[in-house]
Amino acid sequence: MLKTLEDLVTLARERKRNPVEGSYTNKLLKDKSLAKEKVLEEINELIEAVEKNTNKIHEAADVLYHLIMYLEKSGIKIEDVMEELDNRRK
Repeated sequence: MLKTLEDLVTLARERKRNPVEGSYTNKLLKDKSLAKEKVLEEINELIEAVEKNTNKIHEAADVLYHLIMYLEKSGIKIEDVMEELDNRRK
């Protein structure tokens, strides 16, 4: 299960090193404003989907994808976020 998230982070980092022409991932990684806009948009779509009980899984996946891209663009390592969450359990 978590391998999919790891693969997504790996994809983001690989695309940063080796951009692919026309890649949506690369568009997000190049444009922090676009990445931020998409995170906000997808969170709102998830909230709406939960309230209407439709498309919840699809919208949650969109939020995770866009959040990971935003974090990577912002220089925030997911490993540091996970460490912070782990520290909060103690």
